[in-house]
Amino acid sequence: MKKSLLTLSLAALFLSACDDKPQESAQPASETAEVEAKPAQPHPSGKPQNSFLTAYDNIDLAQYKDRVKFMSTDDFQGRSPATEGGRKTTEFLASEFKKLGLEPGNGDSYLQQVPLTSIEADANMELQLGDNTLKFPEDFVANSSKLEDSITLDKSELVFVGFGIVAPEYNWNDYQGLDMEGKTAVILVNDPGFHTQDPEVFQGKAMTYYGRWTYKYEEAARQGASSAIIIHDTAPASYGWNVVSNSWSGPQYHLAEAGDDPKLDVEMWITYDQAQNLFSQAGLDLGALQEAALKPDFKAVPIDATASVTVRNTIEKSQSPNVIATIPGKTKPDEHVVYMAHWDHLGMNPHFEGDQIFNGAVDNATGTAGIISIAQAFKALPEQPERSVTFIAVTAEEQGLLGSKYYAANPTVPMNKIVGAFNIDSMNISGRVTDLTVVGYGKSEMETYVSQAAERQGRKLVAEAKPERGGYYRSDHFSLAKLGVPAIYAGGGTEYREGQDMELIEQHNTKRGECYHQVCDEYQENWAWEAALDDVKVFFEAGYLLSNSGDYPNWYEGTEFKAIRDESMSQ
Repeated sequence: MKKSLLTLSLAALFLSACDDKPQESAQPASETAEVEAKPAQPHPSGKPQNSFLTAYDNIDLAQYKDRVKFMSTDDFQGRSPATEGGRKTTEFLASEFKKLGLEPGNGDSYLQQVPLTSIEADANMELQLGDNTLKFPEDFVANSSKLEDSITLDKSELVFVGFGIVAPEYNWNDYQGLDMEGKTAVILVNDPGFHTQDPEVFQGKAMTYYGRWTYKYEEAARQGASSAIIIHDTAPASYGWNVVSNSWSGPQYHLAEAGDDPKLDVEMWITYDQAQNLFSQAGLDLGALQEAALKPDFKAVPIDATASVTVRNTIEKSQSPNVIATIPGKTKPDEHVVYMAHWDHLGMNPHFEGDQIFNGAVDNATGTAGIISIAQAFKALPEQPERSVTFIAVTAEEQGLLGSKYYAANPTVPMNKIVGAFNIDSMNISGRVTDLTVVGYGKSEMETYVSQAAERQGRKLVAEAKPERGGYYRSDHFSLAKLGVPAIYAGGGTEYREGQDMELIEQHNTKRGECYHQVCDEYQENWAWEAALDDVKVFFEAGYLLSNSGDYPNWYEGTEFKAIRDESMSQ
Protein backbone atom coordinates (compact mmCIF):
# COMPACT_ATOMS: atom_id res chain seq x y z
CA MET A 1 0.00 0.00 0.00
CA LYS A 2 1.23 3.48 -0.62
CA LYS A 3 3.62 4.67 1.98
CA SER A 4 5.32 1.37 1.02
CA LEU A 5 2.02 -0.44 0.41
CA LEU A 6 1.20 0.01 4.06
CA THR A 7 -1.56 2.37 4.86
CA LEU A 8 -4.74 1.80 2.94
CA SER A 9 -7.55 2.86 5.24
CA LEU A 10 -8.62 0.11 7.59
CA ALA A 11 -11.84 -0.36 5.68
CA ALA A 12 -9.57 -0.32 2.66
CA LEU A 13 -10.66 -2.32 -0.30
CA PHE A 14 -13.57 -3.67 1.72
CA LEU A 15 -15.41 -2.94 -1.49
CA SER A 16 -13.10 -4.90 -3.71
CA ALA A 17 -11.58 -7.70 -1.77
CA CYS A 18 -12.34 -9.86 1.20
CA ASP A 19 -15.02 -8.15 3.26
CA ASP A 20 -17.24 -11.26 3.21
CA LYS A 21 -15.16 -14.12 4.56
CA PRO A 22 -16.88 -17.50 4.54
CA GLN A 23 -16.45 -18.03 8.29
CA GLU A 24 -20.01 -17.35 9.42
CA SER A 25 -19.68 -18.16 13.09
CA ALA A 26 -20.66 -14.66 14.18
CA GLN A 27 -24.06 -14.96 12.48
CA PRO A 28 -27.03 -16.33 14.42
CA ALA A 29 -27.88 -19.80 13.26
CA SER A 30 -31.44 -18.73 12.50
CA GLU A 31 -30.17 -16.43 9.75
CA THR A 32 -28.39 -19.19 7.88
CA ALA A 33 -30.37 -20.95 5.19
CA GLU A 34 -29.84 -24.69 5.31
CA VAL A 35 -29.79 -26.19 1.85
CA GLU A 36 -30.14 -29.71 0.58
CA ALA A 37 -26.77 -31.10 -0.46
CA LYS A 38 -26.40 -32.15 -4.07
CA PRO A 39 -25.67 -35.86 -4.68
CA ALA A 40 -22.07 -36.46 -3.75
CA GLN A 41 -19.42 -38.22 -5.81
CA PRO A 42 -18.28 -41.61 -4.48
CA HIS A 43 -14.74 -42.27 -3.45
CA PRO A 44 -12.59 -43.20 -6.45
CA SER A 45 -12.73 -46.93 -6.96
CA GLY A 46 -9.61 -48.92 -6.36
CA LYS A 47 -7.99 -46.41 -3.99
CA PRO A 48 -6.50 -47.76 -0.77
CA GLN A 49 -8.83 -46.17 1.78
CA ASN A 50 -6.62 -47.02 4.71
CA SER A 51 -3.75 -45.04 3.13
CA PHE A 52 -6.00 -42.04 2.54
CA LEU A 53 -7.39 -42.19 6.07
CA THR A 54 -3.89 -42.40 7.50
CA ALA A 55 -2.91 -39.21 5.67
CA TYR A 56 -6.23 -37.60 6.66
CA ASP A 57 -5.95 -38.49 10.34
CA ASN A 58 -2.29 -37.50 10.50
CA ILE A 59 -2.75 -33.88 9.41
CA ASP A 60 -0.80 -32.41 12.26
CA LEU A 61 -2.46 -29.76 14.42
CA ALA A 62 0.76 -28.65 16.10
CA GLN A 63 2.49 -28.06 12.76
CA TYR A 64 -0.53 -26.17 11.45
CA LYS A 65 -0.58 -23.91 14.52
CA ASP A 66 3.18 -23.33 14.32
CA ARG A 67 2.89 -22.12 10.71
CA VAL A 68 0.05 -19.76 11.55
CA LYS A 69 1.97 -18.42 14.53
CA PHE A 70 5.20 -18.02 12.58
CA MET A 71 3.63 -16.12 9.65
CA SER A 72 1.78 -13.76 11.98
CA THR A 73 4.76 -12.75 14.11
CA ASP A 74 6.01 -9.17 14.04
CA ASP A 75 9.03 -10.32 12.03
CA PHE A 76 6.80 -10.52 8.96
CA GLN A 77 5.65 -6.88 9.43
CA GLY A 78 2.07 -7.59 8.46
CA ARG A 79 2.97 -9.37 5.19
CA SER A 80 2.33 -6.40 2.94
CA PRO A 81 3.29 -6.93 -0.72
CA ALA A 82 6.49 -5.30 -1.99
CA THR A 83 7.97 -4.96 1.50
CA GLU A 84 10.63 -6.81 3.46
CA GLY A 85 7.89 -8.63 5.32
CA GLY A 86 6.34 -9.71 2.04
CA ARG A 87 9.70 -10.99 0.82
CA LYS A 88 10.21 -13.02 4.00
CA THR A 89 6.74 -14.49 3.63
CA THR A 90 7.20 -15.70 0.08
CA GLU A 91 10.64 -17.09 0.87
CA PHE A 92 9.14 -19.06 3.76
CA LEU A 93 6.30 -20.41 1.62
CA ALA A 94 8.61 -21.47 -1.20
CA SER A 95 10.92 -23.19 1.28
CA GLU A 96 7.99 -25.04 2.90
CA PHE A 97 6.73 -26.36 -0.43
CA LYS A 98 10.23 -27.37 -1.44
CA LYS A 99 10.86 -29.08 1.90
CA LEU A 100 7.66 -31.10 1.44
CA GLY A 101 8.86 -32.28 -1.96
CA LEU A 102 6.52 -30.30 -4.22
CA GLU A 103 7.82 -29.21 -7.59
CA PRO A 104 8.06 -25.55 -8.64
CA GLY A 105 4.79 -24.48 -10.23
CA ASN A 106 6.09 -21.77 -12.54
CA GLY A 107 8.62 -23.51 -14.75
CA ASP A 108 11.70 -24.00 -12.61
CA SER A 109 10.59 -21.42 -10.03
CA TYR A 110 8.16 -21.40 -7.13
CA LEU A 111 7.60 -17.67 -7.69
CA GLN A 112 5.50 -15.78 -10.21
CA GLN A 113 6.30 -12.08 -10.00
CA VAL A 114 3.23 -9.85 -10.11
CA PRO A 115 3.87 -6.29 -11.35
CA LEU A 116 1.89 -3.78 -9.28
CA THR A 117 1.07 -0.12 -9.78
CA SER A 118 -0.08 2.20 -7.02
CA ILE A 119 -2.22 5.12 -8.22
CA GLU A 120 -3.15 7.73 -5.63
CA ALA A 121 -5.53 10.50 -6.62
CA ASP A 122 -4.98 13.94 -5.12
CA ALA A 123 -7.80 14.49 -2.65
CA ASN A 124 -7.90 18.17 -3.56
CA MET A 125 -10.56 17.86 -6.27
CA GLU A 126 -14.14 18.84 -6.96
CA LEU A 127 -16.82 17.36 -9.17
CA GLN A 128 -19.04 19.73 -11.11
CA LEU A 129 -22.23 17.75 -11.52
CA GLY A 130 -24.95 19.71 -13.24
CA ASP A 131 -25.42 22.93 -11.24
CA ASN A 132 -23.78 21.57 -8.10
CA THR A 133 -20.15 21.48 -6.98
CA LEU A 134 -19.51 18.26 -5.02
CA LYS A 135 -16.82 17.95 -2.36
CA PHE A 136 -14.40 15.01 -2.01
CA PRO A 137 -14.96 12.70 -0.16
CA GLU A 138 -18.12 13.97 1.55
CA ASP A 139 -20.23 13.96 -1.62
CA PHE A 140 -18.26 11.93 -4.14
CA VAL A 141 -15.12 9.88 -4.67
CA ALA A 142 -13.19 9.51 -7.89
CA ASN A 143 -10.20 7.63 -9.21
CA SER A 144 -8.61 6.75 -12.51
CA SER A 145 -6.85 3.49 -13.29
CA LYS A 146 -5.11 5.01 -16.30
CA LEU A 147 -1.37 5.53 -15.94
CA GLU A 148 -1.54 9.26 -16.52
CA ASP A 149 -0.51 12.05 -14.16
CA SER A 150 -3.64 14.09 -14.84
CA ILE A 151 -6.97 13.20 -16.41
CA THR A 152 -9.75 15.71 -17.07
CA LEU A 153 -13.39 14.96 -17.71
CA ASP A 154 -14.82 18.09 -19.34
CA LYS A 155 -18.60 18.53 -19.52
CA SER A 156 -19.32 14.89 -20.24
CA GLU A 157 -22.99 14.20 -21.01
CA LEU A 158 -24.79 12.09 -18.41
CA VAL A 159 -26.95 9.07 -19.20
CA PHE A 160 -28.90 7.08 -16.60
CA VAL A 161 -28.43 3.43 -17.61
CA GLY A 162 -30.33 1.75 -14.79
CA PHE A 163 -28.21 -1.05 -13.35
CA GLY A 164 -25.71 -0.84 -16.23
CA ILE A 165 -26.04 -4.55 -17.02
CA VAL A 166 -25.65 -6.55 -20.22
CA ALA A 167 -26.65 -10.14 -19.37
CA PRO A 168 -27.86 -12.22 -22.34
CA GLU A 169 -28.71 -15.19 -20.12
CA TYR A 170 -31.23 -12.97 -18.30
CA ASN A 171 -32.40 -11.28 -21.52
CA TRP A 172 -31.14 -7.98 -20.10
CA ASN A 173 -29.35 -5.08 -21.83
CA ASP A 174 -29.42 -1.66 -20.20
CA TYR A 175 -27.24 -0.24 -22.99
CA GLN A 176 -29.44 -1.40 -25.86
CA GLY A 177 -29.18 1.04 -28.79
CA LEU A 178 -26.96 3.53 -26.91
CA ASP A 179 -23.91 5.36 -28.19
CA MET A 180 -21.92 6.04 -25.01
CA GLU A 181 -18.82 7.46 -26.69
CA GLY A 182 -17.50 10.32 -24.53
CA LYS A 183 -20.45 10.13 -22.13
CA THR A 184 -20.79 9.29 -18.44
CA ALA A 185 -22.96 6.39 -17.33
CA VAL A 186 -24.96 6.95 -14.12
CA ILE A 187 -25.64 3.55 -12.54
CA LEU A 188 -27.58 1.97 -9.69
CA VAL A 189 -25.77 -0.37 -7.27
CA ASN A 190 -26.49 -4.14 -6.99
CA ASP A 191 -28.83 -5.84 -9.48
CA PRO A 192 -32.61 -6.02 -10.06
CA GLY A 193 -32.96 -9.28 -8.13
CA PHE A 194 -32.06 -7.64 -4.82
CA HIS A 195 -34.64 -4.91 -5.25
CA THR A 196 -37.47 -7.20 -6.36
CA GLN A 197 -36.56 -10.10 -4.01
CA ASP A 198 -38.04 -12.22 -6.81
CA PRO A 199 -36.03 -15.45 -7.30
CA GLU A 200 -37.05 -15.38 -10.96
CA VAL A 201 -35.26 -12.04 -11.47
CA PHE A 202 -31.51 -12.65 -11.77
CA GLN A 203 -30.91 -14.67 -8.58
CA GLY A 204 -33.34 -12.87 -6.33
CA LYS A 205 -31.88 -11.80 -3.01
CA ALA A 206 -28.44 -13.20 -3.82
CA MET A 207 -26.22 -10.74 -5.64
CA THR A 208 -24.82 -11.81 -9.01
CA TYR A 209 -21.58 -10.51 -10.47
CA TYR A 210 -23.68 -8.04 -12.44
CA GLY A 211 -24.42 -6.33 -9.13
CA ARG A 212 -20.77 -5.74 -8.26
CA TRP A 213 -19.40 -2.25 -8.74
CA THR A 214 -16.35 -3.68 -10.48
CA TYR A 215 -18.54 -5.18 -13.20
CA LYS A 216 -20.41 -1.90 -13.70
CA TYR A 217 -17.21 -0.01 -14.46
CA GLU A 218 -15.96 -2.78 -16.74
CA GLU A 219 -19.20 -2.82 -18.73
CA ALA A 220 -19.37 0.96 -19.03
CA ALA A 221 -15.85 0.93 -20.45
CA ARG A 222 -16.78 -1.81 -22.93
CA GLN A 223 -19.69 0.36 -24.04
CA GLY A 224 -17.29 3.21 -24.86
CA ALA A 225 -18.18 5.52 -21.96
CA SER A 226 -15.60 8.04 -20.78
CA SER A 227 -16.60 7.67 -17.15
CA ALA A 228 -19.18 6.13 -14.84
CA ILE A 229 -20.87 7.24 -11.63
CA ILE A 230 -22.38 4.69 -9.25
CA ILE A 231 -25.16 5.96 -6.99
CA HIS A 232 -24.49 4.77 -3.46
CA ASP A 233 -27.40 3.29 -1.52
CA THR A 234 -26.62 1.60 1.78
CA ALA A 235 -29.03 -1.37 1.69
CA PRO A 236 -28.24 -2.71 -1.79
CA ALA A 237 -24.54 -1.87 -1.41
CA SER A 238 -24.43 -3.59 2.03
CA TYR A 239 -22.10 -0.89 3.38
CA GLY A 240 -22.38 2.78 4.28
CA TRP A 241 -20.89 5.79 2.56
CA ASN A 242 -18.04 5.80 5.09
CA VAL A 243 -16.79 2.53 3.60
CA VAL A 244 -16.82 4.03 0.12
CA SER A 245 -15.08 7.24 1.16
CA ASN A 246 -12.43 5.40 3.23
CA SER A 247 -11.74 2.81 0.57
CA TRP A 248 -11.34 5.35 -2.21
CA SER A 249 -9.16 7.73 -0.22
CA GLY A 250 -5.47 7.01 -0.62
CA PRO A 251 -3.63 4.71 -3.01
CA GLN A 252 -5.47 2.22 -5.20
CA TYR A 253 -3.59 -0.77 -6.57
CA HIS A 254 -3.69 -2.15 -10.07
CA LEU A 255 -1.81 -4.64 -12.16
CA ALA A 256 0.96 -2.91 -14.06
CA GLU A 257 0.30 -5.15 -17.05
CA ALA A 258 -3.37 -4.44 -17.58
CA GLY A 259 -3.67 -5.78 -21.12
CA ASP A 260 -5.92 -4.32 -23.77
CA ASP A 261 -9.15 -4.20 -21.76
CA PRO A 262 -10.88 -0.83 -22.15
CA LYS A 263 -10.64 1.55 -19.19
CA LEU A 264 -12.75 4.48 -18.11
CA ASP A 265 -11.06 7.84 -17.78
CA VAL A 266 -12.68 8.33 -14.37
CA GLU A 267 -14.55 5.98 -12.01
CA MET A 268 -16.81 7.66 -9.44
CA TRP A 269 -19.39 7.19 -6.69
CA ILE A 270 -21.83 9.82 -5.45
CA THR A 271 -24.05 9.86 -2.38
CA TYR A 272 -27.74 9.13 -2.79
CA ASP A 273 -28.61 12.68 -1.69
CA GLN A 274 -26.42 14.17 -4.40
CA ALA A 275 -27.99 11.83 -6.94
CA GLN A 276 -31.44 13.02 -5.94
CA ASN A 277 -30.31 16.64 -6.36
CA LEU A 278 -28.93 15.88 -9.81
CA PHE A 279 -32.08 14.16 -11.05
CA SER A 280 -34.39 16.75 -9.51
CA GLN A 281 -32.57 19.65 -11.17
CA ALA A 282 -32.83 17.80 -14.48
CA GLY A 283 -36.59 17.42 -14.04
CA LEU A 284 -36.39 13.68 -13.35
CA ASP A 285 -37.74 11.49 -10.55
CA LEU A 286 -34.97 9.20 -9.34
CA GLY A 287 -37.36 6.95 -7.42
CA ALA A 288 -39.60 6.43 -10.46
CA LEU A 289 -36.59 5.70 -12.67
CA GLN A 290 -35.31 3.16 -10.15
CA GLU A 291 -38.64 1.36 -10.42
CA ALA A 292 -38.54 1.48 -14.21
CA ALA A 293 -35.00 0.06 -14.20
CA LEU A 294 -36.26 -3.14 -12.55
CA LYS A 295 -37.77 -4.33 -15.83
CA PRO A 296 -35.83 -5.86 -18.74
CA ASP A 297 -37.47 -3.47 -21.23
CA PHE A 298 -36.01 -0.43 -19.45
CA LYS A 299 -34.64 2.22 -21.80
CA ALA A 300 -31.74 4.43 -20.76
CA VAL A 301 -32.61 8.08 -20.04
CA PRO A 302 -30.39 11.07 -20.92
CA ILE A 303 -29.90 13.50 -18.03
CA ASP A 304 -29.87 17.18 -18.96
CA ALA A 305 -26.60 17.83 -17.15
CA THR A 306 -22.86 17.23 -17.50
CA ALA A 307 -19.94 16.12 -15.32
CA SER A 308 -16.53 17.77 -15.05
CA VAL A 309 -13.62 16.75 -12.84
CA THR A 310 -9.82 16.63 -12.93
CA VAL A 311 -8.02 13.71 -11.28
CA ARG A 312 -4.30 14.19 -10.56
CA ASN A 313 -2.41 10.95 -9.90
CA THR A 314 0.75 9.95 -8.08
CA ILE A 315 1.99 6.69 -9.62
CA GLU A 316 4.44 4.16 -8.16
CA LYS A 317 5.45 0.71 -9.43
CA SER A 318 6.60 -2.40 -7.59
CA GLN A 319 6.28 -6.16 -7.73
CA SER A 320 5.33 -9.03 -5.42
CA PRO A 321 5.19 -12.77 -6.15
CA ASN A 322 2.55 -15.45 -6.13
CA VAL A 323 4.02 -18.70 -4.75
CA ILE A 324 3.11 -21.76 -6.84
CA ALA A 325 3.94 -25.42 -6.20
CA THR A 326 2.72 -28.63 -7.82
CA ILE A 327 2.36 -32.33 -7.15
CA PRO A 328 2.37 -33.90 -10.65
CA GLY A 329 -0.45 -36.31 -11.42
CA LYS A 330 0.38 -39.96 -11.98
CA THR A 331 -1.74 -40.54 -15.10
CA LYS A 332 -3.22 -37.12 -15.96
CA PRO A 333 -0.47 -34.62 -15.15
CA ASP A 334 -1.90 -31.98 -17.50
CA GLU A 335 -5.16 -31.80 -15.49
CA HIS A 336 -4.93 -29.79 -12.28
CA VAL A 337 -6.87 -29.42 -9.05
CA VAL A 338 -6.03 -26.02 -7.54
CA TYR A 339 -5.90 -24.85 -3.94
CA MET A 340 -5.67 -21.10 -3.33
CA ALA A 341 -5.05 -18.85 -0.32
CA HIS A 342 -3.76 -15.28 -0.13
CA TRP A 343 -0.63 -14.76 1.93
CA ASP A 344 -0.72 -10.95 2.16
CA HIS A 345 -2.19 -8.64 4.77
CA LEU A 346 -2.15 -4.90 5.48
CA GLY A 347 1.44 -4.40 6.60
CA MET A 348 2.19 -1.60 9.07
CA ASN A 349 0.98 1.89 9.89
CA PRO A 350 3.88 3.93 11.30
CA HIS A 351 1.47 6.68 12.36
CA PHE A 352 -0.15 4.46 15.01
CA GLU A 353 0.90 4.80 18.61
CA GLY A 354 1.89 1.48 20.19
CA ASP A 355 1.21 -1.55 18.02
CA GLN A 356 1.66 -0.66 14.33
CA ILE A 357 1.58 -4.11 12.74
CA PHE A 358 -1.44 -5.73 11.10
CA ASN A 359 -0.31 -9.30 11.79
CA GLY A 360 -3.20 -10.95 9.94
CA ALA A 361 -3.28 -14.18 11.92
CA VAL A 362 -6.82 -15.16 10.96
CA ASP A 363 -6.72 -13.20 7.70
CA ASN A 364 -5.04 -15.09 6.21
CA ALA A 365 -2.20 -16.92 7.94
CA THR A 366 -4.83 -19.54 8.83
CA GLY A 367 -5.71 -20.18 5.18
CA THR A 368 -2.13 -20.06 3.93
CA ALA A 369 -1.02 -22.55 6.59
CA GLY A 370 -4.03 -24.63 5.59
CA ILE A 371 -2.89 -25.18 2.01
CA ILE A 372 0.57 -26.13 3.26
CA SER A 373 -1.00 -28.77 5.54
CA ILE A 374 -3.07 -30.05 2.61
CA ALA A 375 0.04 -30.28 0.45
CA GLN A 376 1.75 -32.21 3.24
CA ALA A 377 -1.20 -34.62 3.43
CA PHE A 378 -1.08 -35.29 -0.31
CA LYS A 379 2.64 -36.01 -0.08
CA ALA A 380 1.96 -38.47 2.74
CA LEU A 381 -0.07 -40.67 0.38
CA PRO A 382 1.76 -43.76 -0.89
CA GLU A 383 0.94 -42.80 -4.49
CA GLN A 384 0.57 -39.50 -6.28
CA PRO A 385 -3.00 -38.60 -7.27
CA GLU A 386 -4.09 -39.32 -10.83
CA ARG A 387 -4.35 -35.59 -11.57
CA SER A 388 -1.87 -32.89 -10.63
CA VAL A 389 -2.57 -30.82 -7.55
CA THR A 390 -1.35 -27.22 -7.64
CA PHE A 391 -1.09 -24.86 -4.67
CA ILE A 392 -1.15 -21.09 -5.25
CA ALA A 393 -0.43 -18.67 -2.40
CA VAL A 394 -1.39 -15.39 -4.03
CA THR A 395 -0.26 -11.87 -3.30
CA ALA A 396 -2.15 -8.56 -3.12
CA GLU A 397 -5.60 -9.93 -2.34
CA GLU A 398 -6.18 -7.07 0.06
CA GLN A 399 -5.43 -4.65 -2.78
CA GLY A 400 -8.22 -6.01 -4.98
CA LEU A 401 -7.48 -9.70 -5.77
CA LEU A 402 -4.52 -8.57 -7.85
CA GLY A 403 -2.32 -11.64 -7.40
CA SER A 404 -5.08 -14.02 -8.46
CA LYS A 405 -6.09 -11.69 -11.30
CA TYR A 406 -2.53 -11.76 -12.58
CA TYR A 407 -2.40 -15.53 -12.33
CA ALA A 408 -5.66 -15.82 -14.26
CA ALA A 409 -4.26 -13.57 -17.00
CA ASN A 410 -0.89 -15.38 -16.97
CA PRO A 411 -1.72 -18.95 -15.93
CA THR A 412 0.84 -21.67 -15.50
CA VAL A 413 -1.94 -24.10 -16.48
CA PRO A 414 -4.53 -23.53 -19.24
CA MET A 415 -7.88 -22.60 -17.72
CA ASN A 416 -9.62 -25.54 -19.39
CA LYS A 417 -7.09 -27.85 -17.71
CA ILE A 418 -7.92 -26.60 -14.23
CA VAL A 419 -10.53 -29.13 -13.18
CA GLY A 420 -11.68 -27.08 -10.19
CA ALA A 421 -10.40 -24.75 -7.48
CA PHE A 422 -10.73 -24.53 -3.68
CA ASN A 423 -10.21 -21.13 -2.03
CA ILE A 424 -9.34 -20.93 1.68
CA ASP A 425 -9.59 -17.51 3.31
CA SER A 426 -9.80 -16.78 7.06
CA MET A 427 -10.55 -20.05 8.79
CA ASN A 428 -12.87 -20.94 11.64
CA ILE A 429 -11.13 -20.45 14.99
CA SER A 430 -14.27 -20.02 17.09
CA GLY A 431 -15.74 -23.49 17.64
CA ARG A 432 -16.37 -26.86 16.00
CA VAL A 433 -19.54 -26.96 13.93
CA THR A 434 -21.94 -29.48 12.41
CA ASP A 435 -22.43 -27.53 9.19
CA LEU A 436 -20.18 -25.95 6.55
CA THR A 437 -20.87 -22.52 5.07
CA VAL A 438 -20.57 -22.27 1.29
CA VAL A 439 -20.42 -18.72 -0.04
CA GLY A 440 -22.36 -18.57 -3.29
CA TYR A 441 -24.08 -21.88 -2.66
CA GLY A 442 -25.67 -23.50 -5.70
CA LYS A 443 -23.15 -22.32 -8.27
CA SER A 444 -21.14 -25.38 -9.24
CA GLU A 445 -20.72 -29.12 -8.99
CA MET A 446 -17.64 -28.52 -6.83
CA GLU A 447 -20.11 -28.69 -3.97
CA THR A 448 -20.59 -32.43 -4.50
CA TYR A 449 -16.97 -33.11 -3.53
CA VAL A 450 -17.08 -30.82 -0.50
CA SER A 451 -20.40 -32.34 0.58
CA GLN A 452 -18.96 -35.86 0.37
CA ALA A 453 -15.94 -34.83 2.42
CA ALA A 454 -18.03 -32.97 5.00
CA GLU A 455 -20.17 -36.08 5.58
CA ARG A 456 -17.20 -37.83 7.19
CA GLN A 457 -17.42 -35.25 9.99
CA GLY A 458 -21.22 -35.40 10.15
CA ARG A 459 -21.50 -31.94 8.59
CA LYS A 460 -23.97 -30.55 6.05
CA LEU A 461 -23.56 -27.70 3.59
CA VAL A 462 -25.37 -24.42 4.26
CA ALA A 463 -25.57 -21.16 2.33
CA GLU A 464 -24.08 -17.99 3.76
CA ALA A 465 -26.44 -15.87 5.82
CA LYS A 466 -26.33 -12.77 3.61
CA PRO A 467 -25.96 -13.68 -0.07
CA GLU A 468 -27.03 -10.16 -1.03
CA ARG A 469 -23.54 -8.98 -0.06
CA GLY A 470 -22.08 -10.76 -3.07
CA GLY A 471 -19.37 -12.44 -1.01
CA TYR A 472 -18.63 -14.93 -3.77
CA TYR A 473 -17.20 -12.14 -5.91
CA ARG A 474 -14.84 -10.80 -3.26
CA SER A 475 -12.09 -13.37 -2.84
CA ASP A 476 -9.42 -14.91 -5.02
CA HIS A 477 -11.33 -17.86 -6.48
CA PHE A 478 -13.41 -15.32 -8.39
CA SER A 479 -10.46 -14.47 -10.65
CA LEU A 480 -10.58 -18.06 -11.93
CA ALA A 481 -14.38 -18.27 -11.91
CA LYS A 482 -14.58 -15.30 -14.28
CA LEU A 483 -12.67 -17.38 -16.80
CA GLY A 484 -14.94 -20.37 -16.33
CA VAL A 485 -13.09 -22.47 -13.74
CA PRO A 486 -15.54 -24.01 -11.23
CA ALA A 487 -14.36 -22.69 -7.88
CA ILE A 488 -15.71 -23.05 -4.37
CA TYR A 489 -15.29 -20.74 -1.39
CA ALA A 490 -16.27 -22.33 1.90
CA GLY A 491 -15.42 -22.62 5.57
CA GLY A 492 -16.75 -22.43 9.10
CA GLY A 493 -20.41 -22.69 10.02
CA THR A 494 -23.05 -21.64 12.53
CA GLU A 495 -24.32 -24.77 14.32
CA TYR A 496 -21.92 -25.57 17.15
CA ARG A 497 -21.22 -29.08 18.39
CA GLU A 498 -22.39 -29.91 21.89
CA GLY A 499 -20.00 -29.89 24.81
CA GLN A 500 -18.16 -26.70 23.88
CA ASP A 501 -17.78 -23.55 25.94
CA MET A 502 -20.35 -21.27 24.27
CA GLU A 503 -19.17 -18.25 26.24
CA LEU A 504 -15.66 -18.74 24.87
CA ILE A 505 -17.06 -19.22 21.35
CA GLU A 506 -18.92 -15.91 21.63
CA GLN A 507 -15.74 -14.24 22.84
CA HIS A 508 -13.86 -15.57 19.82
CA ASN A 509 -16.62 -14.40 17.48
CA THR A 510 -16.70 -10.93 19.00
CA LYS A 511 -12.94 -10.60 18.96
CA ARG A 512 -12.76 -11.82 15.38
CA GLY A 513 -15.24 -9.17 14.25
CA GLU A 514 -13.51 -6.41 16.19
CA CYS A 515 -10.08 -7.39 14.87
CA TYR A 516 -10.90 -7.78 11.18
CA HIS A 517 -8.29 -5.63 9.38
CA GLN A 518 -7.04 -4.32 12.72
CA VAL A 519 -3.72 -4.68 14.55
CA CYS A 520 -5.36 -7.02 17.07
CA ASP A 521 -5.70 -9.85 14.49
CA GLU A 522 -2.96 -11.76 16.28
CA TYR A 523 -2.28 -15.42 17.05
CA GLN A 524 -4.09 -16.75 20.13
CA GLU A 525 -3.25 -20.06 21.74
CA ASN A 526 -6.80 -20.56 23.06
CA TRP A 527 -8.51 -20.43 19.66
CA ALA A 528 -10.57 -23.48 18.71
CA TRP A 529 -7.81 -24.86 16.52
CA GLU A 530 -9.56 -28.20 16.01
CA ALA A 531 -12.33 -26.30 14.20
CA ALA A 532 -9.85 -24.93 11.67
CA LEU A 533 -8.30 -28.35 11.24
CA ASP A 534 -11.74 -29.84 10.56
CA ASP A 535 -12.01 -27.58 7.53
CA VAL A 536 -8.47 -28.37 6.40
CA LYS A 537 -9.40 -32.06 6.41
CA VAL A 538 -12.62 -31.42 4.45
CA PHE A 539 -10.72 -29.54 1.76
CA PHE A 540 -8.05 -32.24 1.62
CA GLU A 541 -10.59 -35.00 1.11
CA ALA A 542 -12.59 -33.00 -1.43
CA GLY A 543 -9.44 -32.37 -3.47
CA TYR A 544 -8.41 -36.01 -3.09
CA LEU A 545 -11.74 -37.11 -4.55
CA LEU A 546 -11.49 -34.68 -7.44
CA SER A 547 -7.83 -35.40 -8.18
CA ASN A 548 -8.59 -39.12 -8.52
CA SER A 549 -11.80 -38.66 -10.49
CA GLY A 550 -12.28 -38.69 -14.24
CA ASP A 551 -15.06 -36.11 -14.00
CA TYR A 552 -14.94 -32.44 -14.92
CA PRO A 553 -17.28 -30.53 -12.60
CA ASN A 554 -19.20 -27.69 -14.22
CA TRP A 555 -21.33 -24.75 -13.19
CA TYR A 556 -25.01 -25.30 -12.60
CA GLU A 557 -27.46 -24.05 -15.20
CA GLY A 558 -28.29 -20.37 -14.86
CA THR A 559 -24.99 -19.30 -13.29
CA GLU A 560 -22.95 -16.50 -14.83
CA PHE A 561 -19.95 -18.62 -15.74
CA LYS A 562 -21.37 -21.77 -17.32
CA ALA A 563 -21.30 -20.48 -20.89
CA ILE A 564 -17.67 -19.41 -20.43
CA ARG A 565 -16.72 -22.87 -19.13
CA ASP A 566 -18.62 -24.65 -21.89
CA GLU A 567 -16.86 -22.60 -24.56
CA SER A 568 -13.50 -23.13 -22.88
CA MET A 569 -13.98 -26.91 -22.75
CA SER A 570 -14.93 -27.04 -26.43
CA GLN A 571 -11.56 -25.68 -27.50
